[in-house]
Amino acid sequence: MAGEVWFYHLERSSLEEILPDLLARSLARGWRALVVAPDRRRLEALDERLWTFGDESFLPHGLEGEPHAARHPVLLSVSGENLNQADVLILIDGADAGDVAPYERSILVFDGTDEAALSAARERWTGFKKAGLEVAYWRQKEAGGWERQA
Repeated sequence: MAGEVWFYHLERSSLEEILPDLLARSLARGWRALVVAPDRRRLEALDERLWTFGDESFLPHGLEGEPHAARHPVLLSVSGENLNQADVLILIDGADAGDVAPYERSILVFDGTDEAALSAARERWTGFKKAGLEVAYWRQKEAGGWERQA
C-alpha cells in the first residue's frame, strides 16, 4: 500500500533550518529516514548542520558510503537506495528517488522563491495525484510553523 506524499513549501526558512525538526519528528514516530539530494556536497553540508544545529540536540545520522550506513536511523543519500530501511523519504533540491510507494510518508521540500523548483513541484504533485497517491501541501505560516493548505 502506498503512503502519503507531503509537499513542504519553503518561503520563510531554509532547508537547513527546518530539516532537523522534520527528522526529529520522524524519529519520534519510530520511523527511520532517508534524505535524498542530487549533490553529495549538499549532503555533506547537511551532515555538518545536523551535528551542530543545537547545543542540546542530537540526530543520529550518517552519509551513504560510510561504514555501517545501513544502521543509521537517518541516512543522507545521493543514490536514493533505501539502505537503512527507512519509513520516511525526504527529497530535497529536486531529487527523485523513484517509487515512493514503499514509504509510510514521502516529503518533498522545495524552495518557493525559486520558479523552477515551484514549477517542478507542481508537476510532481500532478503526477502523484494521477498515480492515485494521497498528497498534502504544507505552507509556512508567517508566525512560524506549518499549515496544511491542501
